[in-house]
Amino acid sequence: MKIAVVGTGYVGLVAGACLAENGNDVICVDKDAAKVRALQRGRIPIYEPGLEEMVRRNRAEKRLAFTTDLPKGVRSSQIVFIAVGTPTGEDGSADLRHVLEVARQIGKSMNGYKVVVDKSTVPVGTSEKVRAVIQKETSHPFSVVSNPEFLKQGAAIEDFMKPDRVVIGAEDQRAGQIMKELYAPFTRTGAPIMMMDCASAELCKYAANAMLATRISFMNEVANVCELVGADVDQVRRGVASDRRIGAAFLFPGVGYGGSCFPKDVKAMMKFASAKSYEFEILRAVENVNERQKVRLVAKMKQHFGSLAGKRIGIWGLAFKPKTDDMREAPVVPLIQALLDAGASVAAFDPEAMKIARGIFGNRVDFKEKSYEVLAGADALVLVTEWNEFREPDWTRIKKLMKTPVVFDGRNIYNPDHLRGLGFTYHAMGRR
Repeated sequence: MKIAVVGTGYVGLVAGACLAENGNDVICVDKDAAKVRALQRGRIPIYEPGLEEMVRRNRAEKRLAFTTDLPKGVRSSQIVFIAVGTPTGEDGSADLRHVLEVARQIGKSMNGYKVVVDKSTVPVGTSEKVRAVIQKETSHPFSVVSNPEFLKQGAAIEDFMKPDRVVIGAEDQRAGQIMKELYAPFTRTGAPIMMMDCASAELCKYAANAMLATRISFMNEVANVCELVGADVDQVRRGVASDRRIGAAFLFPGVGYGGSCFPKDVKAMMKFASAKSYEFEILRAVENVNERQKVRLVAKMKQHFGSLAGKRIGIWGLAFKPKTDDMREAPVVPLIQALLDAGASVAAFDPEAMKIARGIFGNRVDFKEKSYEVLAGADALVLVTEWNEFREPDWTRIKKLMKTPVVFDGRNIYNPDHLRGLGFTYHAMGRR
């Protein structure tokens, strides 16, 4: 099929590359000329395992192109994906300015029937707004479809190529059939293609992310209670996860969720519910718990040391999760700020997020090029992001480097008995 993807951010670039990988002719459009030039040279602006190789391969096969010319992309395609950002506005709502401006340009550029697909995460009712904007600009027939993405950063290629499900909101049979044909090669193993109305499809993405955020905040609350009553959250988690009605996913306590999706989507869902005079009280609590959880390790450090003034803290992990360089809403940001405000000095390392972190903190943080370098003279090691390379470190070497052998494990990945046996003081989230 002939496809245009407007927006080469995380969602648009992954979608475009994966659609090209299955043999479609894809043209990705972005108004950022510098980004387009970089993509044309095979350089991608984000870190996602496997994506750079896929982009280069499909560029070489002439199935994937990049341009700033939106009218060209629209005219040469039957399906046009809108995959631009929907940032959180000051009031918590999703900002649709970019989506609607792209819709307007699509309408002005039409030369025949098009299926316009909302791939961006958008609130309920956006498909109607997009349809209205396009109708003002064209007399050509078109359909508007909602097709929310369910991509995990760090595993986005796998998620797109082998989805759990494909959700398609379509109000007419013609568009629905075209979308089914597009996704058929991705669902040969039996993953369902779920057809529904646009409003339900739009709500699916928010409901899924809000549920996952709720599980995380709930388990963080359980971990905090475990500390008060002398229970071990890891044992509690395994007991709860063995219930088939609940399962094990997203039940690991830690320093809170972050990234580009959960915080934004929780806020947006509360906002558009409130616009209908419904207060989503559970999500308000989920958000509040998450904000407190981000700095809970700092409270543990203050309890251990008394004062953090003059202490040197080594931090492993800056991205909001492994296998990405994304630091949007990352728990480490308020954590580091709280440490600096308390008079501590911070040294930090992350395998992929160093450049972005430098843009946030500048010279207020001592960024190191190697993981062990942050530990020289450190009063404590704080594990924030559970990259694989942090899972089995050389503890003998670490103990020699540190001023005091204290570990604050924000992801519960280390064995408490093992570390204590080596002479470390070990603090975690909800563990005895």
